[in-house]
Amino acid sequence: MALAPPRAAVDTGAGRAVTPRPWILAESTWAEVRATPFEVAILPWGATEAHNYHLPYATDNIQSDAVAAESARLAWERGARVTVLPCVPFGVNTGQLDIPLCINMNPSTQAALLADVVHALEGQGLRKLVIVNGHGGNDFRQMIRELQPRTAVFLSTVNWYKVIDPAPHFADLGDHAGELETSVMQHVAPSLVRPLADAGDGAERKSQLRGIREGWAWAPRQWTKVTADTGIGDPAAATPAKGARYFGLATTAIAEYLVELAALDPAEPYR
Repeated sequence: MALAPPRAAVDTGAGRAVTPRPWILAESTWAEVRATPFEVAILPWGATEAHNYHLPYATDNIQSDAVAAESARLAWERGARVTVLPCVPFGVNTGQLDIPLCINMNPSTQAALLADVVHALEGQGLRKLVIVNGHGGNDFRQMIRELQPRTAVFLSTVNWYKVIDPAPHFADLGDHAGELETSVMQHVAPSLVRPLADAGDGAERKSQLRGIREGWAWAPRQWTKVTADTGIGDPAAATPAKGARYFGLATTAIAEYLVELAALDPAEPYR
């Protein structure tokens, strides 16, 4: 099947031209899609939730979208025919239901949504799907365990913020609206980041249970009892340069995975 020809820039009507990216489904036409033998679908998945006083509610969606798009671009340049689906903007936020406009999607709802997407792709002959997850409350592993035996689509998931160990890159390792997320947002969406002087310090109240403090036991966090500003982690040391470096390392690694996944025979995934 021949690939669609390169596309010309499109006038947005706002005085600027934008060149549609063939690896982004939302920017593609039917003529272009049917002419491209896509090998992998990428599903960014985020959440809609408060992120301290300096980051927007859509932070997880913006970052998942940006990571998926850049990883796909790098993979595309290496010959992998991947397509980034529109981001799912709602995540598991059961611990934030008392925070205005934090929108929760239960895991059972996520599982049903994922099954519908997979069913559509399978019927259209696309046999590989990877979820690029940007929200710590989302966990797709058990959903995939249940769904995989019922589909011919090879399923996998990547938490983009865990691809590269953050410890060498950031002084504060808080996991919500802290230095890592703030730095990446300063890189990918700087106009949406408020001044760091407006941010809270992201101080976290620790569990009274030793097993949870040490990380070998787990229980969900009730957000308003853990943090006063909805952040966990101090963003004060965040910089765009740190964000660019971490973003680049993560997307390069994910792109390599996409290239390998595109070449994989799902019937023979092991060697």
